[in-house]
Amino acid sequence: MAKRIQRSDEKESIFGLKVNGPVFFISTFIIVLSVALTLIFHDGAESTFAYLQQAVAENADWFFILSINIFLIFLIFLALGKYGAIRIGGPRAKPEFKTLSWFAMLFSAGMGIGLLFFGVAEPVLHFSNPATTEPGSVAAASEAMDFTFLHWGFHAWAAYALVGLALAYFTYSRGLPLTIRSVFYPFLGNKIYGWIGDVIDIFAVLATLFGLATSLGFGVQQIASGMNFVFGMSDGIIAQITLIAVITAIATISVVLGVDKGVKVLSEWNMRIAVLLLVLAVVLGPTIFIFRSFVENTGSYLFNFIKTATWSETYSQSNWQNDWTVFYWGWWIGWSPFVGMFIARISKGRTVREFILGVLLVPSLVTFFWMSAFGSVSIQQAMAGSGIVEAVNSDVSTALFVFFEDYPLAAAINIVAVVLIAGFFITSSDSGSLVIDSLTSGGKIEAPVGQRIFWAVIEGAVAAVLLLGGGLQALRSASIISGLPFALILLLMCFSLYKGLKEDFLKLKEKESEKERENYEEILSEIITKRNRIGETSEKKSASAKGE
Repeated sequence: MAKRIQRSDEKESIFGLKVNGPVFFISTFIIVLSVALTLIFHDGAESTFAYLQQAVAENADWFFILSINIFLIFLIFLALGKYGAIRIGGPRAKPEFKTLSWFAMLFSAGMGIGLLFFGVAEPVLHFSNPATTEPGSVAAASEAMDFTFLHWGFHAWAAYALVGLALAYFTYSRGLPLTIRSVFYPFLGNKIYGWIGDVIDIFAVLATLFGLATSLGFGVQQIASGMNFVFGMSDGIIAQITLIAVITAIATISVVLGVDKGVKVLSEWNMRIAVLLLVLAVVLGPTIFIFRSFVENTGSYLFNFIKTATWSETYSQSNWQNDWTVFYWGWWIGWSPFVGMFIARISKGRTVREFILGVLLVPSLVTFFWMSAFGSVSIQQAMAGSGIVEAVNSDVSTALFVFFEDYPLAAAINIVAVVLIAGFFITSSDSGSLVIDSLTSGGKIEAPVGQRIFWAVIEGAVAAVLLLGGGLQALRSASIISGLPFALILLLMCFSLYKGLKEDFLKLKEKESEKERENYEEILSEIITKRNRIGETSEKKSASAKGE
């Protein structure tokens, strides 16, 4: 077992915050500098973000696609192989949370806002602007759901599961701090506590914060659109920033309360409301069509899995993926430190197999059904000539509310949707604050309250500034750019996790062999003792017979 090492550079700042100096201050400086430059050069920010996104997407698309597939294959290998039986935290460790609470927390943190923002919009956009087929055709409908499932299914959760498993294992089984640097202990050793480890954690903080700000930006745009759609309130940039301020304040309260009283309670309520919204969509909508589409969409996705997962527009020379697949892979990789660390924190006591299959399969299947209930029905509406295609192309953030327009109780359902979006916004913000807090404090699971508040406020501020500096384009660009360097770190993470699990597996086998040897020796000793006793008894009987 690796021993926890106290960092010599861990100290209290002038604000009384216990932080890992280099990570906290350098990360804060880079974030503040990015915010300041966006505000100062507001007019040129949008074009700069667009240029950077295009440069990364056109030159590194193949790398994102290859990396995300490697993550998934590696996890399947671990789950189905001999390392799957290893228990996180040791053989006697017990799960801290019930399975349903565990699923609720990881789902709320991992997908929440995105499912509501893109659940209707993405399938409709793929249907009207397909990657390879004729717009508006039956083939386009099928392809739209294939790519939607690709972007929200196993690959997305693979990035989360990889980081979550690695962190959980090295934290609870090896006794190392809950930071990304700990994952690289097998081949860096104590160097993880030096500048190399600081650089890894700084990249993790930046990827987490900008990935999180992307989701928060999407969420607040959708809340503003919902308020405008239902109540006629303004949905301009001032309204969006006001909403960010209000919801960030609520998230800060949750952060102060901690995981058990804040994040867990909100996550469970989010799941209840999400189930309610899904049930309303299924019961009040075309129920049989939804179940049929779920079966067909899942079958089509699995049948075309390898083709869609490795497609990179090599021969078509188009750039469709720049705004979709490459964006998503950058977004999920950027979110992976946040969601992965959060999942790690709540996953002690589960086996490697249980962890991987639980994180990959259950959320993916729920997501597939959600996308069928909203995405397939929205495509049906489009094929029937409703105005949803025009509405989505005009303003993506209104898609969910336009979708419910023809449903009974549309106004009430849209209010439920707005409440749910706000709930997911809050849980994403507060769980993200706890994660960044842990990264910048040297791996503390319970860092000072003041530091949690600081990061909650910073997250809201960054989301607001990105909206000011270019809206959706800025959010997409920040996600892709921050995800690229972290993809390299995740590839190294695969090797490091394999090395660590292999070492533990060999130690367990040695212990089992030693125990078997001890048991064998004990059994052999008992047999010899019994034989000796039998021999002694025979000798006594023989001597007694001779005496007579």
